[in-house]
Amino acid sequence: MSELADIDTVGVVGAGTMGSGIAQVAATAGYDVIMRDLNSKYVRQGMESIESGLGRDDGLDATETEAARGRVSGTTEIDDLAGADVVIEAAVEDLEVKQDIFDDLDRVCGDTVPLASNTSTLSITSIAAATDRPEQVVGIHFMNPVPVMPGVEVVVGEHTTDETVALAHALAEDLGKTTWESADKPGFVVNRVLMPWVNEGIRAYDEGVATKADIDTGLKLGTNVPMGPLELADHIGLDVVLHASETLHEELGDRYRPAYLLKRKVEAGDLGKKTGRGFYEYEG
Repeated sequence: MSELADIDTVGVVGAGTMGSGIAQVAATAGYDVIMRDLNSKYVRQGMESIESGLGRDDGLDATETEAARGRVSGTTEIDDLAGADVVIEAAVEDLEVKQDIFDDLDRVCGDTVPLASNTSTLSITSIAAATDRPEQVVGIHFMNPVPVMPGVEVVVGEHTTDETVALAHALAEDLGKTTWESADKPGFVVNRVLMPWVNEGIRAYDEGVATKADIDTGLKLGTNVPMGPLELADHIGLDVVLHASETLHEELGDRYRPAYLLKRKVEAGDLGKKTGRGFYEYEG
């Protein structure tokens, strides 16, 4: 089993918003990073995101920023992750896709290499079942946007060892994050509580309780959070919120039923900030 001192190279599967964010914070912390995605276009976009993200209020001077850029390499080949000392998967929230990835990682990576998933709702135990090393599989759930948000959720699967859990905490903390721990229950801590909160804000708007601006203002000032539920949903992505809500609804019942207006927005293609329109409109 690896220890933090044994980790020099972090593998990241997925070059999207989460994957490139994880790669950025790992490079900033001094780790070499191998970031892999299926398509060279996505790898290039991920590298561009890291390029633009480095140097933004991270305390690095120009020399350190350039060094961090040089620590990240991109690839479309899963076999290139053979050189990683730990791998963090940040692919699409689909259990079958993640199991296929972990099956490949189990084949490619050394026997002592821990494998982590950034999943926000899916079972770590189910993901780990695709491998011959379930004791070395753990959830390391970063918050979005990764370079900005200070917290990481460590999720313990049915067979995850104490040593793997301790390493997950230590690695996340070395990346500058504060951690908390969750059992492998649907939604873990954050999304189990957050998704009903977001959906109820959407229902309140849909049912005419208040304007969307007043709902968001009321929740921000009334609970001391930086974003209200509608604004937050736009930043997360309404499709992501819907998928997480549907997963929790399937596992935990009607109290997690997605709001009707959320489903309607997603069907219309209004997914929030990333499409320029959700509950609010965005430029660029």
